[in-house]
Amino acid sequence: MNAKCDSLARLAASLVLSAAVVGATGFVSAVAADKPKDENKVSKDLAKPLKAAQDALQAKKYSDALAKLKEAEGNPKKTPYDEHVIQVLEGSAYARTSDYPDAEKAFEAQATDGFTDATDLPRIVKAVAQINYQLKNYDKAIDFGNRAIKNGYGDEEINVIVGQSYYLKGDYKGTLKFLEPLVDGDIKAGRTPKDQSLQLIMSSCVKTDDSDCTRKALEKLVTYYPKPDYWKDLLYTLQQDKTQTQSDKNTLQLYRLMSEVDVLARPDDYTEMAQLAMEQGSPGEAQHILEKGFTKGIFTDKRTQDKNQRLLDQAKKAAVADQATLPKIEKDADAASTGDKDVGVGLAYLGYQQYDKASDLLSKGLTKGGVKSEPEAHLLLGIAQLKAGHKDDAVKSFHAVKGDPALERLANLWTLHAKQA
Repeated sequence: MNAKCDSLARLAASLVLSAAVVGATGFVSAVAADKPKDENKVSKDLAKPLKAAQDALQAKKYSDALAKLKEAEGNPKKTPYDEHVIQVLEGSAYARTSDYPDAEKAFEAQATDGFTDATDLPRIVKAVAQINYQLKNYDKAIDFGNRAIKNGYGDEEINVIVGQSYYLKGDYKGTLKFLEPLVDGDIKAGRTPKDQSLQLIMSSCVKTDDSDCTRKALEKLVTYYPKPDYWKDLLYTLQQDKTQTQSDKNTLQLYRLMSEVDVLARPDDYTEMAQLAMEQGSPGEAQHILEKGFTKGIFTDKRTQDKNQRLLDQAKKAAVADQATLPKIEKDADAASTGDKDVGVGLAYLGYQQYDKASDLLSKGLTKGGVKSEPEAHLLLGIAQLKAGHKDDAVKSFHAVKGDPALERLANLWTLHAKQA
């Protein structure tokens, strides 16, 4: 967040200065010499020091300008409008000299004294929000930012400032309450939500220890900004969710997606995935994932290398034996009245990366019926079809995963990955 905060600080300084420059011209040209009670003109008694201050500003003699303004400030005959002009000129001088605490006071006075022209007020209110953000006066930044939004002249930068202010003051629920409707509105309107807003939402979910909120925020980040880090955070978050890994089969399915999007990173995960694949009748998959681990240099210490080399040797041996029996098993499956054996053989071919063959057998098994877990079979079919290059068919299969919430969630993520691929 620090880089973003620094960027906002620079933006705030720039916009405050812009507001100051626009607001500091033309106020002292009309002096109410014949109408001392005119509320919208500089009074005769203040005309001279204010004109001198304005001339000094234009000459970039800021200390001289401020000296004249202090003189005017101390004049007991000043009117409310005189005070307004003083604040306008002081705001410009302070902004020009980067004295933002005093500039804030001057701009806030302009935003609330009732004299600022309606066409200038949006710029002034936004400047007050921006400068308070820079000064870490987050409550005021929120107040004036929300005022801009309420009155219809808020913009993307104001939204960011208000959201950041809620977050930086530690009001994480306030952050969510402010940003979630903005994100939902973008999505509903077909716009891409801002990465920064989604990150703030996700971080606020983490700060409030809300795992469901965190998962949903990460899913949005992966949807609109499919960076490897976001995929990794999401899938490792799911790995900690017991409802997602309540069975070995579902755990293996999670590992398959982690491997597919290349976020599988821990040696133990490679080992467990290989062991689960072996246990569930996919030695080819076990061999493939262990070979991938060795190629990527995942196993760094000798003990881990030796352990996984032994497991790889077992997987290779099992794969050779399994492939020798596959034709007979496939024939038996074809003769079976239900499709469970076809699904089992399809899983084996999936592990050997024979994706079209796996797709045919998995599809045949589902068509026959009598499959023990249709959600799992549909998910495996979608994976095989996607790996075979049949994206549209894969998406249809993923949509057909129903009845197991954990697998439905994974199917939705596979769908997302398929569309991004």
